[in-house]
Amino acid sequence: MKDGATRDGYGSALVELGHSDPSVVVLDSGVSDSTRTKKFGQEFPERFFNMGISEADMMCTAAGLARTGKVAFATSFACFLLGRTMDQILVSIAYSNSNVKIAGTHSGLAVGEDGPSAQMIVDLAYTRAMPNMTVIQPADWEESVQATKALVKHVGPAYLRLGRPKLKGIYDSSYKFEIGKANVVRKGSDIVVFATGGLVQESLQAAESLQSESISVTVVNVSTIKPLDEALILEETRKHGAVVTAEDHNIIGGLSDAIRQTLTDHQVAVPIQAVAVRDHFAETGSGPELYEKYGLSANHIARTIKEVLAKKKP
Repeated sequence: MKDGATRDGYGSALVELGHSDPSVVVLDSGVSDSTRTKKFGQEFPERFFNMGISEADMMCTAAGLARTGKVAFATSFACFLLGRTMDQILVSIAYSNSNVKIAGTHSGLAVGEDGPSAQMIVDLAYTRAMPNMTVIQPADWEESVQATKALVKHVGPAYLRLGRPKLKGIYDSSYKFEIGKANVVRKGSDIVVFATGGLVQESLQAAESLQSESISVTVVNVSTIKPLDEALILEETRKHGAVVTAEDHNIIGGLSDAIRQTLTDHQVAVPIQAVAVRDHFAETGSGPELYEKYGLSANHIARTIKEVLAKKKP
């Protein structure tokens, strides 16, 4: 298992894909060093397009390249990539069902010191609501590599949500990522935590810490947020009878809403609580500091687990 940021896994996968698939092209908006697309540009300059600080143009260009048969990866910081391009993504990519992969790095409060204007916490809500759009958030370096490769084979628009912090490895090369499938990374018996992205790591830490209190926690990595793995969500919820969701995103429109909608649609009633940003902007600080202050840390997940278990039917 390899430790590393999900943006690093993305950059490594792009270079591999560049060697194996001549249809892959990469676009960036002037931040290729930080998004890790720079190495692809160095090795395949004829297939790399640095669009500068012009994200809306980048989206339309990516859609045009897709129409010629290219698999286009359009990349930037999530705050710019989604914040400045809604019309272009909605019309030129989602509505047109263009084969464009939108990769947003530096997402969530984990980006830390860059401040609230750079802490993209509404991107899952944006992209989940778009018809035709697949939404993926890998939990570690290996899953990021595999998800990037899987998107080349997936025909249609997709949003790949990536982070800046280095994460501890969860998976090795024996893991097989599949779009639309969640994965049980820790088995327990008392409660299930459905987590995504960096909060899979926090959830695993919380589960480990609760062992000493004889609380047994299942942790499920929901790396594909749309389409959701409803079968596994329902199975694990019915098995445990208590649910926590965990995400570095606003509580509105993200994983929590997706899980709750699934449970409501299937009339499954269990105690459930979300660990998420509570519908407010944060501030400047390190990622761990912000996670602690705004309720996303392993400590807060552990506390939430105990609160939900107190409501569980015997």
